[in-house]
Amino acid sequence: MDTGAIKRSLERSGLRCTPQRYAVMAFLLQHNRHPTAAEIFEAVNRVDPRSSRATTYNNLRDLVQAGLVREVAVEGRGARFDAKGVRHHHFICDGCGNVEDIEWYDVPRPASGSLGKRMVRECELIFRGLCARCAPRRASGPVPQARGCRRERRPTAGAAGGDSANRKTRMDS
Repeated sequence: MDTGAIKRSLERSGLRCTPQRYAVMAFLLQHNRHPTAAEIFEAVNRVDPRSSRATTYNNLRDLVQAGLVREVAVEGRGARFDAKGVRHHHFICDGCGNVEDIEWYDVPRPASGSLGKRMVRECELIFRGLCARCAPRRASGPVPQARGCRRERRPTAGAAGGDSANRKTRMDS
């Protein structure tokens, strides 16, 4: 996307085209690796150090709300950001946290009445598992525990008797 196209997309979405907002949008369109807000802040400020961390985060929030950028939630890690372009789903690796694009395909709508009075705006799939790099490493190691399974945490050395590490907790890993 060229300079004019970025400016027009911001303006069509009701956003002013500030230098900082333009820099964030341009960076996301040039990099499809789903960076974190901190990575975007660092990269944008290497080129033009005029943007504060708060400005970068606020611009990301505004771009998400305007529908130009998607926020991809990665459990236990910082959210990742993706410039909307071609519709696609995501695969998130449980091992390294890498986020990969998966080709889009339509998801069947829920059965009539199953959502009650909820109104669906959008539906996307997020696949979770081990990426091509992490899967071979885990093949010989312990099998990852299924989501929602309970396991007891062992107290660490020197933990107090009433410490939360001694309680059974739900692990989502």
